[in-house]
Amino acid sequence: MGRVTSRRRVIRLVDDAVTARPDTLAVEEPLEIRVRGKSLAVTMRTPGDDFDLAAGFLVSEGVVRSPSDIASIRYCAGATADGGNTYNVLDVGLGEGVAPPDPSIERNFYTTSSCGLCGKASLDAVRTTATWQVASDPIRLDPRVITEYPAKLRAAQRVFDRTGGLHAAGLFDAGGTLLCLREDVGRHNAVDKVVGWATRNGRLPLTSTVLMVSGRASFELVQKAVMAGIPVLTAVSAPSSLAADLAEEMGVTLVGFLRGTSMNVYTGGHRLGVTAGAR
Repeated sequence: MGRVTSRRRVIRLVDDAVTARPDTLAVEEPLEIRVRGKSLAVTMRTPGDDFDLAAGFLVSEGVVRSPSDIASIRYCAGATADGGNTYNVLDVGLGEGVAPPDPSIERNFYTTSSCGLCGKASLDAVRTTATWQVASDPIRLDPRVITEYPAKLRAAQRVFDRTGGLHAAGLFDAGGTLLCLREDVGRHNAVDKVVGWATRNGRLPLTSTVLMVSGRASFELVQKAVMAGIPVLTAVSAPSSLAADLAEEMGVTLVGFLRGTSMNVYTGGHRLGVTAGAR
């Protein structure tokens, strides 16, 4: 397996003092995801939980929906010219009767750690491919419980403590218990790792759960929540306009700027007992 962190010597400036010291960085390496031997996508990620990442990615694309849809996941030997294994290439075998990915989602470019699959999806595409309807999810939440999520997420980030350079995604139940946490240089990868964990453990759809992400909430993250059956998405920073549009369209409760005791509820406020007309 690849390393999660690496060490680099840096020059540190504090006021007029200049010192040289070692620093710990989060590793960023490409992961190629193949399905039945055919390349599907390359994403820049932090090594670790790669099988979850691949499974979650395929859920987001509507290829798999249950553990039985995945027959195998393995690292590809001979990934280098000399026959070595970089642990940066995965091949996913699909279960019997599972259709391969539609050629339209094949990537002729790599997805970066910052933008994921930008520009690929549309409101219509998500509406037609979503397996579960999250709008009818009955979850109800106490806003005071939600304000505890950022601290719980931060406390569970082990690699962030060493690098300060990773995003996190956490899955909570309605009572505020952290069910799963994953870290990665990319928010979308961290979410895929959480969804992949749930997929491989037979927990889809993720009804009555809350997805918490560090940073902003993009269209893509709302899309991934919908595809996994998650009814609530919360974020430390702002959502994009398209993320809010998709959340409203699909019945997702979208919360942003979740900091301290404050938050902005963009859609689905009924699940928190608030309405747009509140003063």
